Amino acid sequence: MEEIVVSMKNICKVYPNGVMANKDVNLDIRRGEIHALMGENGAGKSTLMKMLFGLEQPTSGEIWLNGEKVVLPSPNAAIGHGIGMVHQHFMLVPSLTVAENIVLGMVPRKSQIFVDIKKAVKITEEYSERFNLRVDPMAKVADIPVGMKQKVEILKALVRGAKILILDEPTAVLTKQETTELFKELLALKKHGYTLIFISHKLQEIMEITDRLTILRGGRSMGVYNTCDVSPAEISRLMVGRDVLLNVTKTKAQPQKVVLQVRDLNYVNEWGKRMLDNISFSVRQGEILGIAGVEGNGQKELVDMLFGLNRPDSGTITVNGEKIIGMNQRKLRDRHISLVPEDRMLYGIAAEANIVSNTLSDRLHNKKYNAGPLFKMRALQEETDELIKEYRVLCKNREQNVGMLSGGNIQKVVVAREFSNSPQLIIADQPTRGIDVGATEFIRQKLVELARSGVAVLLVSADLNEVMELSDSLIVMYGGHITGYFKDSRELDDEKIGKYMLGLAQQSAEEITGVCYE
Repeated sequence: MEEIVVSMKNICKVYPNGVMANKDVNLDIRRGEIHALMGENGAGKSTLMKMLFGLEQPTSGEIWLNGEKVVLPSPNAAIGHGIGMVHQHFMLVPSLTVAENIVLGMVPRKSQIFVDIKKAVKITEEYSERFNLRVDPMAKVADIPVGMKQKVEILKALVRGAKILILDEPTAVLTKQETTELFKELLALKKHGYTLIFISHKLQEIMEITDRLTILRGGRSMGVYNTCDVSPAEISRLMVGRDVLLNVTKTKAQPQKVVLQVRDLNYVNEWGKRMLDNISFSVRQGEILGIAGVEGNGQKELVDMLFGLNRPDSGTITVNGEKIIGMNQRKLRDRHISLVPEDRMLYGIAAEANIVSNTLSDRLHNKKYNAGPLFKMRALQEETDELIKEYRVLCKNREQNVGMLSGGNIQKVVVAREFSNSPQLIIADQPTRGIDVGATEFIRQKLVELARSGVAVLLVSADLNEVMELSDSLIVMYGGHITGYFKDSRELDDEKIGKYMLGLAQQSAEEITGVCYE
């Protein structure tokens, strides 16, 4: 019989507001396996792992490690028991070097005063070599790519003696190439006897890398399965409780007039790096134009320009023939431009405000919702209740603070606000990042429905499958400029588009201007 290294028995977690996150959950993890923890947003995965890492305490139940019952009152206690956690949002200090981050909190010092940089570098190099996690010890974290940051986080845990690694959405911000490299490294750790708990919503990755999986739904365990014995469709059904359409069905686009027109956009950032290089394209009514590319190639800067968060050095942006550069958020929203931002927590919500305030914050000046100095609270509440129902937001009630919701339900609140205000242009930036298959299916289908109803949609996504599946046409960005335009995304495959994403292929200027409609 294979050895159980982690056993969580009858775990319950009830928060002070009465929300029950976990209900009698049992989880057994074998030594040396890669075990997936799956479920919809709000199913209780993160809460369960926070308890295993000592960030939260169970209301009832027991945690056993290597056959011994333990109490984990803090992350330090968990680390002391050989548990490490790599968070979805990296816990690194950008201004420090890779080596300094790896030894942070256990810094080797000279004469008990000065940081011993040589020793920190030596430790980093030793672990980097041992586990084939190649990093540059002296590079500043602010300057390294996302894939290397992921390796730094893993090395941080290994240096602290972790034998059990919790990986929370480890591929959420990685390119396909970085994901492939990470999987090789994880399999090498498994070969060395390390135990990995892998939280992810990406079904194909789960099928590829894991040995077994536990599925949570509504805070309860729906069972433990050998990965090779279940299909992606079966996993989705167990997670959501119904059949999920893993592929979006859409009719052929019938584009109409141009809504968004971008011409000759250029931008050099504060460090002198050219982030946008002569960008031109158009988005028409009734179509989804996708932007594919490895993150960091100008997509964020472009979205910032489109929604008034920054100004280009040169070039024009028009919506329905009107120049919008310099307009504030209120004016842009008055022109029915909607934005689903890349970072929902930073730009999409006010975490301490309730669902009503977050859902309808962009239309409080509308006469439907205000009467002079006072708001029509009943109208606001009824509209919010309708949106909660339509967008399937799992919440206690409309008065619940949005920050208390799961990531997927926070995204549904953002999407409900942005999709329900009669948009003429939707800028959707990473709309399904870090959310479960049910929420992903819902949001993707909504985007297609809105496009077919006459809305112009600009989709920015690092998920290559998503951008190819949803887009009618797409452009590829690399190094701040457009490397390719494809009128029909159905004719593309990973290999063809990958060359343009990596800058290995470049269309002629004449071919690229095909995306510029008048």
